Amino acid sequence: MTRAKSLSLAVLLLLSTVFSAVTTAQEALHQPWQALLTQHVLPINDGHSSQVNYAGMKTDHAKLTAYLTALGNIDKQTFQQWPAPQQLSFLINAYNAWTVELILTAYPDIKSIKDLGSFFSSPWSKKFIVLLGETRSLDNIEHELIRGDNKYADPRIHFAVNCASIGCPALREEAYSADELEQQLTEQTTRFLSDKSRNRFNEDTMELSAIFKWYGDDFRQGFRGSNSLPAFVLLYGEALNLTPAQQARLTSEDIDTNFLNYDWALNAVR
Repeated sequence: MTRAKSLSLAVLLLLSTVFSAVTTAQEALHQPWQALLTQHVLPINDGHSSQVNYAGMKTDHAKLTAYLTALGNIDKQTFQQWPAPQQLSFLINAYNAWTVELILTAYPDIKSIKDLGSFFSSPWSKKFIVLLGETRSLDNIEHELIRGDNKYADPRIHFAVNCASIGCPALREEAYSADELEQQLTEQTTRFLSDKSRNRFNEDTMELSAIFKWYGDDFRQGFRGSNSLPAFVLLYGEALNLTPAQQARLTSEDIDTNFLNYDWALNAVR
């Protein structure tokens, strides 16, 4: 083996060791959230949706508080040194955990997350989250840290972040992790799109969740070659059991789109 090859191998081994150590540390960081999700989030609707046992979360509030404190202890410099999958999984977990925390500030006297807003401000604009050295809002995490500058270029994040509502994609029953992020995002997308109560298709019309209206541009930015909403949906055509006629219409983009009403009722166990 030449000296150059030996050096290259040594560098690869070092990078692999560093990445493995960082991954292990992040898995440990999110383990408390993993435990809370496993215990208090229940799949429903044949797995398309989930309900949250907020009463159980409130009983375990000390564990949630400790987890949120641990997230807040991560400084921006450390975060910026992580690979993109670790950054994104961290931000999705933070958004979801802080959303649960927001609900618990009023639970059980709450029917919708919108009850926590006012005429002048939404619950998502409240600055109550200590993260990466700043006091932030849920909007800041989603629209600046996750979506800002299309840094992660992945519209599937809309099926991972959870707004504590029935109309929202399911709160996943496990924490997001760098090693499994690709599979988790794929599963969440298929899980949501194949839910006929929120996304339906016929020969010449697709009726989709309002998420696709609110964040339409995100689904037109070339994710895996899809530069339009029909093209994005077509990526999941096989999983959605689309007929050949539906696939043909999506391919030619000869299909109308209607956006369904969004159900803002709390996604609590009933």
